[in-house]
Amino acid sequence: MPSTSLTDPKKSYGIHVWGEGNYIVEDGVVKVNYGSKPSLIELTKTMREQGYKGPLLFRFPHLAAQNVRTLFNHFERAKKEFNYQGKFKAVFPLKVNQFPGFVIPLVEATKDLEYGLEAGSKAELILAMSYTNLGKPITVNGFKDQELISMGFLAAKMGHNITLTIEGINELEVIIKEAKRLGSPTPKIGLRIRLHTGGIGIWAKSGGYSSKFGLTSTELLEAMDLLKKHNLTDRLSMIHFHIGSQMNHISPLKKAIREAGNIYAELRKMGANNLRAINIGGGLAVEYSQQEGQSSRNYTIEEFTNDVVFLLKEIANAKGVQEPTIFTESGRYVAANHAVLVAPVLELFSQEYSEEILRLKEENPPLVQELYDLYCSISTKNAREYLHDALDHMESLLTLFDLGYIDLTDRANTETLVHLIIKKALELLRNKPSKEIKAILDRVQERYLVNFSLFQSLPDYWGLAQNFPVMPLDRLDQAPTRSASLWDITCDSDGEIAFNIESPLYLHDVDVEKEEYFLGFFKVGAYQEILGMRHNLFTHPTEAIVRFDENGDYFIEEIIEAQNILDVLDDIDYDTKEIERRIRQLLEESEIIQEDERKEILGELYLYLSENGYLRTINFSEGG
Repeated sequence: MPSTSLTDPKKSYGIHVWGEGNYIVEDGVVKVNYGSKPSLIELTKTMREQGYKGPLLFRFPHLAAQNVRTLFNHFERAKKEFNYQGKFKAVFPLKVNQFPGFVIPLVEATKDLEYGLEAGSKAELILAMSYTNLGKPITVNGFKDQELISMGFLAAKMGHNITLTIEGINELEVIIKEAKRLGSPTPKIGLRIRLHTGGIGIWAKSGGYSSKFGLTSTELLEAMDLLKKHNLTDRLSMIHFHIGSQMNHISPLKKAIREAGNIYAELRKMGANNLRAINIGGGLAVEYSQQEGQSSRNYTIEEFTNDVVFLLKEIANAKGVQEPTIFTESGRYVAANHAVLVAPVLELFSQEYSEEILRLKEENPPLVQELYDLYCSISTKNAREYLHDALDHMESLLTLFDLGYIDLTDRANTETLVHLIIKKALELLRNKPSKEIKAILDRVQERYLVNFSLFQSLPDYWGLAQNFPVMPLDRLDQAPTRSASLWDITCDSDGEIAFNIESPLYLHDVDVEKEEYFLGFFKVGAYQEILGMRHNLFTHPTEAIVRFDENGDYFIEEIIEAQNILDVLDDIDYDTKEIERRIRQLLEESEIIQEDERKEILGELYLYLSENGYLRTINFSEGG
């Protein structure tokens, strides 16, 4: 069992592994390591005092901007170290997070850099055209029709520095037609190349010959012929590849860069004189692990940037061509850690077992009486032995119940006494961890009911088994004693983050009827929001942006409350006026409800409809 929260707060819940210095533990609470260092529990209580219940999503724009600058700084460092003559630019891929609370602050905070947006659909291109600072790069990836390509021409006419990346020869043919129809300026053209190099991990299929996107070598030659034929060779400015998100190993990227670098050089020699950029796509991994020795990547950002710069310089020099401008996306790296989901624990299921609910008889079955004696006399000296005895007795008593030798009261007493003994034993043994105790913890884990939807807020956990750092917001000066599995409030059995003995989560034994207990889910800012499902019609949590002024003081602004029930129903195309009409009609037709009750019931229903669908919990700070 972990005790690092008592001995070394810096390592509490692996925060030294995944926190990157952005979050720290001080005085028993998690703090944002910036400005006045507000604690997350402080931010949470401030929101709840304003009446916002259920889960909360906090955004920290300074973290996303900081990540972009870190990326630029490392590439500039590597360029200087290797005397690299090409430039570095980047775009944020909107598919990672399109929410305005993230995109708008990011664009504003990075306007001094060569940083823009990447779009993969018409709606995303509208966002890119609206919010990208003029002169900064816009790239358009993904399959395109005539309308999307025409929108690219309009963006160019607006003065945007836009590149349309071609996924197939047919798209290039449409660009040629639109160039004749619309005239100058023609957007820059990029070619997505289908590499032989494959990716790695969950997203490995993004690379290799069987990948979804990209031109083969034959198609690249055909594209060059078309560009030359229609005098558009000067618009070819970029080649692009992507070998997968969250690359946990660096070697596939190095192979891909060698391959792409040689293709770049060959195209330059074929007359693509304005081809000056290689877009290496995304893939820079984020550290999600909370455990020593279980890293999500085998490289640092220093190694990542050094390898990219060194390899491209080496190839360009060997081939006698200009060192290319390096483009990257790295959307997960930029966005993941800017957002934290905070959710309250509603219930610990074993807490229904207490001495008060025992129904001991004047004369109990021998094994039940022995369990009671074990409970009364357990101590540090005999805790391990008594724990073994209790578990053995439970198996025997449950068998006796199945055979009809003990009754339901005896079974209830058995379950209660065993849980009480386990709880007491683990408390006594908490400073004496062993493989055996960990195995017992795995067997008797506590179920924490948490007020959130896993499908809405952590879809990658459900769909891809992607782990996210999770920890309580306070009590970090106390050793956690319960092996925890987390249950969300959906009616789906998949809505669970199960206890994993290889990556165990231990939480505190709290009485949630008397005090609040909040969990923080970290690094949820990439993909989770936009992929979130409305399973059971749970919607996006209430969100808030936390900013810091020049003195380091924080303020909470731009609060967007979770949708109420009527808005959710409207979004999935129900006629909410019809719903209200039907409710009123059913109330009027009811033979049970009295006339004077109808107005009161209708008012109460309207109150529920105006609230979000998450469960309401008591605010203990208000005492009600």
